[in-house]
Amino acid sequence: MAKNPETMPLVTLESVTKRYAAITALDGVDLNIHAGEAVCLAGENGSGKSTLIKVLVGVEQPSAGRVLFDGVPQTRLTPTTATSAGVQVIFQDFSLFPNLSVAENISMTAERATGTLMVRRARARARAAEVLARVGVDLDLDARVERLPVAHKQLVAICRALAADARLIIMDEPTTALTEREVARLLDLIRRLKADGVAVLFVSHKLAEVLEVCETVVVLRNGAKVAEGPAADFDSASLTRAMTGRDVASGPPTPLDAAAPPLLRVDGLCRAGAFEDVSLSLRAGEVLGVAGLLGSGRTTLAKALFGLARPDRGQVTLNGAAIPLGDPIAAAAAGIGYVPEDRLTEGLFLEQSIAHNIAVGRFDAHSHSGVLNLKNLWEEATVWLKRLSVKAPDPTAPVRSLSGGNQQRVVLARWMARKPRVLILNGPSVGVDVGSKAEIHGIMADLAAKGLGVIVISDDLPELLATCHRILVMKDGIITEEVSGGAGVTESELSHRLAS
Repeated sequence: MAKNPETMPLVTLESVTKRYAAITALDGVDLNIHAGEAVCLAGENGSGKSTLIKVLVGVEQPSAGRVLFDGVPQTRLTPTTATSAGVQVIFQDFSLFPNLSVAENISMTAERATGTLMVRRARARARAAEVLARVGVDLDLDARVERLPVAHKQLVAICRALAADARLIIMDEPTTALTEREVARLLDLIRRLKADGVAVLFVSHKLAEVLEVCETVVVLRNGAKVAEGPAADFDSASLTRAMTGRDVASGPPTPLDAAAPPLLRVDGLCRAGAFEDVSLSLRAGEVLGVAGLLGSGRTTLAKALFGLARPDRGQVTLNGAAIPLGDPIAAAAAGIGYVPEDRLTEGLFLEQSIAHNIAVGRFDAHSHSGVLNLKNLWEEATVWLKRLSVKAPDPTAPVRSLSGGNQQRVVLARWMARKPRVLILNGPSVGVDVGSKAEIHGIMADLAAKGLGVIVISDDLPELLATCHRILVMKDGIITEEVSGGAGVTESELSHRLAS
């Protein structure tokens, strides 16, 4: 449904400002969203996107300016009044009840809105079935949500919003954990929602998706709106420039030295139900990609190379020396590092300081006679913060306080401090903004230039093509082919090889 500029906007923000003490998170932001319109809210981490959403749904009150629904100013917006006005948010974790069924999750918000103390199961099932039919989705109403794949959980969250008569659905990074095929289905669903008059505020770091599904783009930087216009007026380069304030270079990796010696070798690695007969080699200074859809075995392979998953058979050698299988301590001691895909649950101690997160596993290097030298630990962390351009107040700040891109740099700093010979990066830029992504890619290139071997596991095809010398295609636990990175293959060709 095309936006009609003469109609009353569904949602209006007028000069909205939000201050936290001396910090201005939003600075005089104006925004209009019409029924049936998809608006992209773009910006790097820390640009003000999350704060704007919190204001829009009544979690935070603006310090200045006002919010209007259907032209009516909201004197004090609360989550309840926002929900009553049809504003629903789908967060990255979906905020579902894992122990409840699909039908119960879909109808929960709507049932609560009736004020009844008892849930009428027949009515709940009927409501859920109606919404699923509306969006053309077939899900088992009785299935427990915790057993659903990520893409189906997201559909349940969308249907829950529609069951509560959503007029504006805010989607926060909706495609982070989806495969390319699942992303295509989600974008089709968004188009159907727009045709049905539902507005969508789409927050994503994946610029191609944004430009494909949205009519309007609004860019925030440092809390202020710096660009706005029809999506057709933007491309990836101009949108990146608006988000970061600079041109972000992206190109093929530096050619690998033909004389680079072999570093890592994997022969006949097998793990039942995950991958079979995987053999690969990695040279010093090489960036090797492994491309595969979710369920291809790529993550289990990455964990097996680091010892977190024990293969049934096979061999891994580093500089000719065999690495014990299923032993991450031995792998780390031999010089293999691993940066997990889910840094929040697998890579960081969120309540601990940045310095402690960098030094973890190496505290003996900062202690004498069992006493930890905190000054030495802080000084080392400060060096890494500067070297990797981590935006943080100081090394004592909790790592939870950092943006996704800066958290990823902290995990990288931990392994770089150990001086590994091989670094395995599983989804190195998942959930980080475009500026941080380019900087992380730069770090990877610098590591390779210094002779490290880097293995990148990802379903982000442009990332693989921009950073890898070779790319292994993995399907159903099997390496099916090898392609050249850089200009050796196009994104569409690589995508076809993954899907075929």
